Formats: sequence, structure tokens, C-alpha cells
Amino acid sequence: MKKIFISLFAIPFLLFATFPAQVNAENESTLPEEIIYDILVDRFNNGSQAPSDQVDIHDPFTYNGGDIQGVTMKLDSLQEFGITVVSLSPIMENAKKGYHGYWIEDFYSVEEEFGTMDDLKELVEEAHKKDMKVILEFVTNYVAKTSPIVDDADKQDWFLENEIEPIDSTQWLNDVYVLDQHNQNVEDYLIDVALYWMDEVDIDGFKLHAADQSSPTFLKNLTQEIKEKDPNFYVLATTLQGNEDVADVLQIDTIDAVANEKLSTEMNHVFTKADEPVSKLFDHKEREKGYRDLLFVDNINTARFSNNFADNGRNAVTTWTLALAYMYLTPGVPIIYQGSEVPMYGPGYPENQYIVDFTSADPDLEKVFDRLASLRDQFPVLVYGDIEQVAVDGGLSLFKRTLDDKSIYVAINNDSESRVVTISGIDSDLQLKGLLHDDTVRGNENGEFLIGMERESAEVFIIQPNVGFNWGFIGFVAGVFIVFVGAIVLLSRKQKKRQ
Repeated sequence: MKKIFISLFAIPFLLFATFPAQVNAENESTLPEEIIYDILVDRFNNGSQAPSDQVDIHDPFTYNGGDIQGVTMKLDSLQEFGITVVSLSPIMENAKKGYHGYWIEDFYSVEEEFGTMDDLKELVEEAHKKDMKVILEFVTNYVAKTSPIVDDADKQDWFLENEIEPIDSTQWLNDVYVLDQHNQNVEDYLIDVALYWMDEVDIDGFKLHAADQSSPTFLKNLTQEIKEKDPNFYVLATTLQGNEDVADVLQIDTIDAVANEKLSTEMNHVFTKADEPVSKLFDHKEREKGYRDLLFVDNINTARFSNNFADNGRNAVTTWTLALAYMYLTPGVPIIYQGSEVPMYGPGYPENQYIVDFTSADPDLEKVFDRLASLRDQFPVLVYGDIEQVAVDGGLSLFKRTLDDKSIYVAINNDSESRVVTISGIDSDLQLKGLLHDDTVRGNENGEFLIGMERESAEVFIIQPNVGFNWGFIGFVAGVFIVFVGAIVLLSRKQKKRQ
């Protein structure tokens, strides 16, 4: 009886929630539509199980056994919760214990602890079969002190001493030399490296490591060469130690998107505790033109986002719903750090780089990632539309995305109490229909729409004709239910008489 009851009441939801999907006219995925999964290869998944004297799963400062085959094995599960791009940490040949990939000894070879060039080609091939993309993190600033080119007599003017004071997660800086990118030979060499990997493996992009530490002239020349070879090749840029000053990098139009460190800090401030107004995230006018933002809440250099909000007693499913609703449904390209869907915890380095424990996965949390990714995929207005914050009440923010006269409203309530906002300007013969919780909002006699949101919740509203209540259908459902209950009562009486 319980199953029948649930099935009957699921029917109206399916009917009411119907909304025509919008698709890209060219059916081609472009960067703003992507959801990137950031992988630290050694700490993701072990696929080959090959023994090595460098692997010690109990030592967080050496290789723990993750490899390229392990990434290939997880493509299906990544795709299931909406990932479209996998971003690999540097996979080039590294010095001993260089699990992070930043101690490069040979820019033209794959680190054997991660696998082979064939393994990488297989990963890219399998990803492309699933309409997924693969990008590589490209280290252009540093080379290991043990690299053979350091001792090359013809390259003694290629290097500078590192003058950056490392933090805990960047202690590897103590074992590198800085490449002098103002040296034309160095620039030519790194451009050749980039073109080599584009030719050798059918990758889809580079994530330029520590772009804030690079010469702007070098970055411009490098990325122009990349774009001349393949205009559709993704070029992303990150900073070294949470540097928020990326003005020089943003000036280079051949870089598609740049990590927004400032917004990451603000998202952590807002979403890791209740009652912080979401409107704070809209206080910056650049959010209206944030299509070049890489949006993230944590990475290999920060404490885990899940750890931050767990310290404040917040629920993982609830809090990730709020954060993802903002990351996925505002302008920008989301980057999800590996293990977030589990979720993984860690107050800082090295705990934030532990190998992913897939056995602890939370199916409810994975569904949150999937549902919000599905909405982003189904409605291009949530990717390309203009954004406007239209109402605020305490921790509740209601914003509107508009594209080609089509609008969708998104409500995020980070308040510890229910909140209500009022909007107008919607025709009285229309209604708002929620896609996450099946909420319906109709205008009152004054033409106002009152949107009430429960504490710590999010909803996405589409605009559709106001069909009112379908009394015929409701009567049919009620009739079926009454007949069903009557049949149960009748059978029960007959059973008693037989007894």
C-alpha cells in the first residue's frame, strides 16, 4: 500500500515539472557549460596496483598509488553526477617522491608512477567516447633541482632562485628552480612542450599552474601559440598560494578562465555557517560578467570545504546544495576538488590530500551534484543568461537569469529561519514552478508573487502558464485512492469472517 501511495502522488510531480529542454543550437559543449573535476592523480584511485618502492600509503609525503588507469576506471561514476571535464595534476616525469607533480625532471615523459603515455592516451580516448574532456595541469614556472637541464652547460642562464616563501602545502618550492621566462630560449622551450603534448595526446586543454607568478608577456605568447594551433583548446589559469591579484592574467584574452580566489574565500565565509547573507556574493559588480571565473570552494592548497562547514555543525547534503546552487547556477565554470562528493574532510595539508575513500560515498550527496548539474545542462539560460539579484531577505537571495526573453529564478536561503521575498512584473496568467522541491508560486490579487523558502534550502523556478488546480486529475487520483482503500477494507472484513 505504501508503494502505491507514493506512486500515485509522484504522478502530479512528473506532470507539473515538465519544461521544454533548451539545447545549444550547434550541440557543441563550450567552456561555460563545463563542470570540471580537479584530480590529484596520486591521491585519486589506484588502477594498476603495480608495486613500487616509492609507494607508501601511510606516508602523505610520497606516492600513495593513484594512477592514470585509476582515473579511467572512474569515468562512468564521474559522469553520473555531472562531471564533463577531468583535470589532471601534472603527470610529467618527476623527481623522487614528487607525487604532486611539481618537481619536473623531464617535460616530455609521463611519470612512471602514474603510468605510461599509452595509459594517458587510453584515458583521453575513453573520456571522448563519453563526450567528456581531459585537461592537463601545465607547470611553466618551475623545474626540479635534480632535472638534467639544470646541469646542462648551455642552459645555465635559464634559471632563477626561488624567492617565494612557501606555505605548508607548497613546501615543494624548496626543491625547485624558477624558469626565467624572459629568456627567449626558455619561452621557446616551454611553447614546444605545450605543442608536443597537444600533438602527442588528444587532450582538450591546459590548466596553467601559478599563472600569477608568470611573465605576462610569456603567458600571452604561449597562449597565442596554443590558440593558433587549436582555437577550441581550453586554457585555464590558477594562482600559486591563493593570490587574489590576477589583473595581469585577466588582461590576456587568450586565457579562457582564471581561478577566482577572492570569490572562493567569500563563498567559504558565507556557506560554512548559517545566517550569512548570500547577497554578499552579489556585492561585486564583476559577478555580472563572471564568465571567465573558475569557481571553487577548495583545492589542494586549502582546507576542505566539507571540513570548514562541519566545524560549524552544518549538514553535508544541505550545505553542498547551497554552495553548488551558487557555483552551478551563476556565471562561471565550476571546479570540484576530488572527493567532494564523498565528502572528504581535512583541516589543511596534508589531510586535504588524502587518497579518495570511495567506500564512504554518500548517495544522497551524489544526487545533489547530479540534480544541479542536470539543471545546468538542461537550461542554457543558467549558463549564458544575464544575472540580476532581484530580492533579498536576511540570508535569502533571489536572483534571475535571463537569455533571449526567457528567465529562470534561483532562490538560495542560507538563513537559519524561513524567509519570504516578494517579486512582481510577472503576468498574472503565469506561475513559478520549482524544479527541486515541486513548489508552485502563483500571483496574488495585487500581482505579487510571494516566494517562501524553508531554512537552509535552495530552489530553481521556471515560469510556466498558470494552469491552476487540475480538479479532474485530482478527482481521478482521489477516486483511485478511495477505491483502493475500500478494497483493502472489504478484503479485511472477508478475512475476519473466514476466521
